[in-house]
Amino acid sequence: MDVSSFPFIAIATVFAVLIFTLCLFGVRRFNLRRALGTVDASIRTAGKSWRMGVCRYQDNELEWFKLLSLSVRPRHRFKRSSLELLGRRQPTEAELVKVQPDVVIVELRYEGQDVFLAMKFDAYTGLSSWLEAGPVIGVGTWR
Repeated sequence: MDVSSFPFIAIATVFAVLIFTLCLFGVRRFNLRRALGTVDASIRTAGKSWRMGVCRYQDNELEWFKLLSLSVRPRHRFKRSSLELLGRRQPTEAELVKVQPDVVIVELRYEGQDVFLAMKFDAYTGLSSWLEAGPVIGVGTWR
């Protein structure tokens, strides 16, 4: 092996690692979307900008996964009994360039902090139904 083949080997290795990483992103995205109770939703928490991701409903939690991440753990977890649905609204002019098209902004309160989710209207109806079907706060019994 001569010295002139090292740049080619280095470039080929970087390219292979890049392709492998892209495949991992695809597999993670496929596994997240394959599970029942998942919807595409951007999130904005106190003082932060919009981030794209995927929400997943569990029995007692709403989990939010960052879209461009290889982590299998959710970035945010919200206990169902502590989530309060405040309403929905249309995105403002400034938000239109930061969220997906044709979404509604869902306003939630979680343990005293405001949380905003940008999702399609049908995903919003699913979220509101999921929250309404949950336990009554402080009582511990199902409605």
